Formats: sequence, structure tokens, C-alpha cells
Amino acid sequence: MIEIEYHKMRSAQLIREAEQERLARKIARLHRAARHEGPAGHDSAAAESHTDRPRRHRIPRTA
Repeated sequence: MIEIEYHKMRSAQLIREAEQERLARKIARLHRAARHEGPAGHDSAAAESHTDRPRRHRIPRTA
């Protein structure tokens, strides 16, 4: 019987820890989103600086 009670306690503890980790990730995600919004006065060029494509085509250097 003690093993069953131990298993129940451990399971409840793991569930609590998982919930805390989910909450921490959610808070971190919200902080990142708030940081990336920034003030409304910025132009769109700054917002586009984090895109994956380059702004202009670059000519490869010759050896």
C-alpha cells in the first residue's frame, strides 16, 4: 500500500511541476511578445530587419 501512496504523491508532484513549467513558458512568451511590439512610433523598416531574406541582392565576390 505504501508504494501506491508514494506513486500517487510522485504523480501529483510531477503534474504540479509540469504546470509550473507551462506557466513559466507562457509568461516568458508574453514578455518576448511585449518586447517585440515596441513603441508605436517606429517605422516598418525596423520591423522588417528580422526577416530571413536579404534587403538587396548581393553580387558574389570574385576570387
